[in-house]
Parts: sequence; structure tokens; C-alpha cells
Amino acid sequence: MDIPRIFNITESAHRIHNPFTPEKLATLGAALRLESGTRVLDLGSGSGEMLCTWARDHGVIGTGVDMSQSFTEQAILRAETLGVADQVRFVHGDAAGYVSDEKVSVAACVGATWIGGGVAGTIALLARSLRPGGIILIGEPYWRQPPPTEDVAKGCLANSISDFLMLPELLALLGHLGYDVVEMVLADQDSWDRYEAAKWLTMRRWLEANPDDEFATEIRSALSSEPVRYATYTREYLGWGVFALMER
Repeated sequence: MDIPRIFNITESAHRIHNPFTPEKLATLGAALRLESGTRVLDLGSGSGEMLCTWARDHGVIGTGVDMSQSFTEQAILRAETLGVADQVRFVHGDAAGYVSDEKVSVAACVGATWIGGGVAGTIALLARSLRPGGIILIGEPYWRQPPPTEDVAKGCLANSISDFLMLPELLALLGHLGYDVVEMVLADQDSWDRYEAAKWLTMRRWLEANPDDEFATEIRSALSSEPVRYATYTREYLGWGVFALMER
């Protein structure tokens, strides 16, 4: 069980696998008013930066689940480095359908809502692990501005314009699902740069170290095309944010 190799390569140097900076992740933790001992479940936990830094800064405890073997190993190492290995644990597994044995105060899926077939299904999955009065965190893209054509949407790596909503429409959807939106922290173009542009140096270094790898052609193609694609499409049209929800 693992994610496609392209992500394990291009994001191998990332600690945060979405368009958030460490400062925005810290802002989110502070905004949630986390208390020591708060139990957190993170589905699609990547390299564990959210759980590990919140354990260090706020004293949370919890579990992260991710299907990338490499990222899970990085998360375990990060917990040891930050001295919080006794507070958090990381499971290499499929987050789709994962329900915590013990109810949590914060149930999160930050940027992997495909595990529940979309926003509504992922919220329903997270709710199964949540104690009454707890908070659900959803990380999801939205359109910063409407793409003028379907080709522009595809340039943002969407299948079509209908894949994402504008921010007001996304917030309205969350309300229609029976939740109050109680906080949000949004990516900006700088945090998008840090997520996307950081891949380019990683790809170049990987190509230098692995010139004869069978995957080198695909990585070379990505490195040659991604800067222009990103600057033309994703950076201008696609937003991303984390939304904190409480059931009404």
C-alpha cells in the first residue's frame, strides 16, 4: 500500500504536503484554542507535521494515518526529533474508512477528501470518530476566481470547473451539511509557492542522483513543464484552506 511514486519523489523533502507554511499551521493550531491533552485524529497525515508541532506547542495527543510508507516513516522520525513520540503515533494504512477506537476532540482530513469520496463523505467519516462537541477539520481547494474555460480548470489539475466551488459556495455547502464553520485559515500565493516550487529543486536533485532510473523521464518532463503550468494556472485560479466545523 502506497501513494503513486511521483508524490513520494516530488514531495520527499516536504514536511507539509499542502499549500500551508509552518506559520499558517501554527496559526490554525492557535485559532482552535487547543488545550493540553486534546485528542486528535489526522487522516492523510503525510509527514506528521501538524500532529507533531501541535503536540510540541499545545500538548495534544493523537494518531495519524497515511498510506505513504515514506511519509509515515518521516512522521515517526519527526516525532522523535521534536520529543513528542510519547504523545503521537503514526500508522501506515488506508485512511479511507478509518475510525478511531477512542473518540477524539479534533478529527481532521487536511487535503485528502478523496478518502471519503468528497467533502460530504469525508465529513461523515470523520464524524464517526468525533466526541460530542468536537471539531472537524477539512482541507479543501476552491476557486479564487472562476476559470474562464474548462482548459484552464484542467491546467489547475482539476477534471473540470465543477470539481471545486468558489469560497462562498464552499462555506454554504458546509452549512447545508449541518455544520457551523467556526474557523478557517486560507493559503495564499506565497504558501502555494512554498508547496509547489519546493518540488522543483527536489526533482532536480533526484534527477542528478538517479539519471538511469526508469522514472527519470517522467520526472524530467514534470520539472520542465511544472513551473510554467503552476504560474499560469494554479497560482492564479486555485485557492485552498482548512475549515473548522462543529455540528449544529
